[in-house]
Amino acid sequence: MLGTSPVRPVEAPPLPQPRGPLSAAVIDALRRGPTLLPPVDGADPHGDDLQLALYCLYEMHYRGFGGVPDDREWDPALVALRVAAENAFLDALRAEVDPSDDVDAEIGALLVEPVEGTGPSWHLAKDGERWQVREYVAQRSLYHLKEADPQAWVIARLDGPAKAALVTVEHDEYGAGNPDRMHARLFADMMRALDLDDSYGAYLDAAPAEALAEVNFMSLCGLRRALRGALVGQFATVELTSSPGSDRLVKAMRRLDLPEAAVEFYAEHVEADAVHEQLVRRGVIAPLLAAEPALAADVVFGIRASSLLADRFGERLLRHWAEHRSSLRHPLPDAPQPDATQPDATQPDAAQPDATQPALA
Repeated sequence: MLGTSPVRPVEAPPLPQPRGPLSAAVIDALRRGPTLLPPVDGADPHGDDLQLALYCLYEMHYRGFGGVPDDREWDPALVALRVAAENAFLDALRAEVDPSDDVDAEIGALLVEPVEGTGPSWHLAKDGERWQVREYVAQRSLYHLKEADPQAWVIARLDGPAKAALVTVEHDEYGAGNPDRMHARLFADMMRALDLDDSYGAYLDAAPAEALAEVNFMSLCGLRRALRGALVGQFATVELTSSPGSDRLVKAMRRLDLPEAAVEFYAEHVEADAVHEQLVRRGVIAPLLAAEPALAADVVFGIRASSLLADRFGERLLRHWAEHRSSLRHPLPDAPQPDATQPDATQPDAAQPDATQPALA
């Protein structure tokens, strides 16, 4: 199937500004070639410096960066630093996530939709303002402009029915053969309708660590065969919880009288993800665990870790919005601007407690 939209040139984004010694060394090494790279020890695994360093290293496996040679993707020194940084991130997550191998109970919990929730989509549907919708979308663009790409890495690591069902879901994510209906394309259309820059990676400098960590977790699991079960768990979390949250975001945009082109992305997910929920549960997870029952604990870890990271992202949004300040490191023009009486919007916040609701919930 051929699309009707003109083909856009593929352009790599510019390198971001560093946020500490680790990300500064990574960005300099990507630009000039690695020399002596600093140790990861001592970096906050959830902090801006380590998360940006990881994001930049992972991005070399996606679109790369303008002016950075493609062969930096597998430079041994950079790969070694990436492994050390992702081990620190992974160790922190494992220390915070209670282990379990009860996949049925975990999925059952995901399927319980509260009558009244407290996550960002609940707030946006009821009381959200246009500037809050815009900065929510700006931060989500880090994933949605590459939607389904991290999960595609797991295809070659599955077999039989689990592989077939996951490819079926991915086929829908990529527009079922129609490039104009690719979810990443629909998201870009929404960004333009909201007067946002739809360039790939445009809001990397503005996005805080909490937004980077969600995407980094997907990339981490996708690049490690040993974490294939965790990536399936992460994918299940998104597909099982997305439809109700997307419906609330549709209501938020219509309440704010935003353009219909802005509504279409989440409207598509209300229907598509309701179908995907059944495919992921019965078509991917069930045969995967029948073939490899030892992966049950990894599937639960993927669910719980991705939920934890989504909670932290959602908590940051709600905390900043409650204080009538931007959740971005660099606010959009229509958002409240920092002044002498407010915390510096460009500074990372301390780790916050679990908000107990997924980012879309």
